[in-house]
Order: sequence, then C-alpha cells, then structure tokens
Amino acid sequence: MLTYIVPIILIVMFLASAIKVLNEYERAVIFRLGRLIATKGPGLIILIPMIDKMQKVSLRLVTHDVPPQDIITKDNVSVKVNAVVYFRVVTSEKAVVEVENYLYATSQLAQTTLRSICGEADLDDLLSEREQINIKLQEILDHQTDPWGIKVTNVEIKHIDLPDEMKRAMAKQAEAERERRAKVIHAEGEYQAATRLADASKIMENPVALQLRYLQTLTEVATEKNSTTIFPLPIDLVKPFLQIHEKKDKEG
Repeated sequence: MLTYIVPIILIVMFLASAIKVLNEYERAVIFRLGRLIATKGPGLIILIPMIDKMQKVSLRLVTHDVPPQDIITKDNVSVKVNAVVYFRVVTSEKAVVEVENYLYATSQLAQTTLRSICGEADLDDLLSEREQINIKLQEILDHQTDPWGIKVTNVEIKHIDLPDEMKRAMAKQAEAERERRAKVIHAEGEYQAATRLADASKIMENPVALQLRYLQTLTEVATEKNSTTIFPLPIDLVKPFLQIHEKKDKEG
C-alpha cells in the first residue's frame, strides 16, 4: 500500500508546482534556467518544476499616494505638497527585467519630480495653474518610466499646505481686493445714476414732459391715505397775475 501512496504524492506535488492559473489581469514572466523565455497568461499555464521560475505581474491600474513633500517655491515660500499618481504596467517583461521593484522606483521618481517641478513655479502659479502642473508632471513621469514598461495615465496634486503667516497675508490680500471691487462697483453705480439723472433733466426741459410728470405725481399722491394733499401749481398759471401786479406797482 505504501508503494502506491508515495508515487501518488509525488505526482500531486509535481502537478501543483507545474500547473498555475492566472487571473485575467495577471501575467506571468517565465525564466528558464535564469533566462527570460516568454510571458504567459491569463488562464492555465504549465511550468517545468525546478527549471522554470515564474514572476507574477498585475496589469491593473495602481493608485499611488505621494507623501507630502517640503518644497521651496521660486519666490522662496516654503510649502508642503502631496499628490496622487495613477499608473499601470503595459509591458510585463520590462517591469521585471529593467527595474528591481517598479512600484518603489515609480514612487521615488514621483516624489523627486514633484519637488523639482513645484520648486520651479511661483506660489501664485502653484495655486492657480494646478492643472498645467499636473499635465507637466504626468508627461515627465510617463517619459521616464517608459523604459520600465509603465504607463503613467494621470497625476493630480491633492493638497498644498501653506505656512500660517502666508495664510494670514493671503487673507488680508483677499479682503483688500474685495474692498477694492466694492468701491469700484459703488463708484460705477454712482456714475450710472448721475448719467441717468442728467439724461432725465434734459428730457424734463420739454414743457409737455414736465406737465405729464406733474400729473403722474398728483396720481401717486392721491393713492396715499393722507389727510392733507398739497397740489403744486404750475408757474404758467399764476404768471399773468404776477405781471398785472407788477404793472400796477409801476403805475402807482
């Protein structure tokens, strides 16, 4: 009985080391006696035990969080910047052969590139032109990781941490800017109101327009619940009486 059990165990061990199953997103880089022979997967693959060695590589998108980096901007402001990098392996052989640990290498390259690019920009550009900096970071990282078989699809700056004194200075600047805009808007409103009043005064020089305005004013006054109503008389109605009075004074 023991003579049958030992061969069966050896066969099972042989098959377990020889047969591998890879998922859809995985690839196996096969080395035979130390030499690269092929990249296989997904699905079922067969290896020669003790001769073939397999290194598994994932083709899924990797999201790497770049830790905060101490950066001195072009205008000598000290800030902390962190980012996130999205990349994936597109050539499994290069990711295994050309670099020892492509995850660690990409992480270190992202940190140094982030410090370099952000250090070349002024603080105002770093805050306002973030999209352009993201594009520049993605292009540089993608170019430098291409020999490793890695494709960097996107880089996003997550947060820019400013010193407290710089935050207070920016708050004062923003407040002064809001006050300036408020004064400009107020002055513009005064100018438009004065312009409209000047135009209205030119129209009111016409006697007919003045008379219509007088009637409109009487209508508005009549709608109010007042016990006393004052009716202003046009100067043209009393002007003949004033002339007669002046003529009598001269004759007397």
